[in-house]
Amino acid sequence: MFEPFLLQITTAAADSTTNPAATAAAAPAAQPDSLSVIDLIFQGGWIMVPILLLFSVSVYIILERYLTIRKAAALPEGFMNQIRNLMVKGDLQGAKMLTAQTASPLARMIEKGIRRIGLPLKEIETSVENVGKVEIARLEKNISILGIIAGIAPMLGFVGTIVGVINIFYAISSTGDFGIAQISGGLYTKMVTSAAGLIVGMVAHVGYHWLSIMVERLVFRMENSAIEFMDILQDN
Repeated sequence: MFEPFLLQITTAAADSTTNPAATAAAAPAAQPDSLSVIDLIFQGGWIMVPILLLFSVSVYIILERYLTIRKAAALPEGFMNQIRNLMVKGDLQGAKMLTAQTASPLARMIEKGIRRIGLPLKEIETSVENVGKVEIARLEKNISILGIIAGIAPMLGFVGTIVGVINIFYAISSTGDFGIAQISGGLYTKMVTSAAGLIVGMVAHVGYHWLSIMVERLVFRMENSAIEFMDILQDN
């Protein structure tokens, strides 16, 4: 009963010893080592330098503008109600002090209007609007650069890929050595620039629209406050 089974085991062991190629073929193929992000960046070549520079500029502008706009949007609770109460009482000096102590574009806009009290309402309204335009321009500073980066970064990435492909085919034409290994070995590294350019472009694009929405919300609040301020002057 056991003799045929033992004979099969002995035969299989002898085959594996005498035929190592079959044993190696049956073994699973070794997986190639994966590249890290740093390795891919270096493989991208010199075009990665301006792309990384654009990425650094985008991150800086997004963080700096976000903190600036958020700080500008911060107002004490019931700021306009306090202005109304002071002006109804005729305490213009107190209203000026309140606006001077509040570091906000809205407060500076209202302060300009208070300082123009005594002039025709149309001139006061024009002064308030002019200050508002200046404050909005300060809030939008450098945001347009993000829009430019969103368009330039992907183009730089594509340029890097195209230059890499040209170099690959030039090397093939010079050496006459053509094969999948020669093409794929150089092409995958050159595609890194396209991927990096698209990522930087997306970051800049999202940052541009996100900051623009924040500015629009603040502008809407400033316009409402300017209208409320003019209503206070007309009521008095």
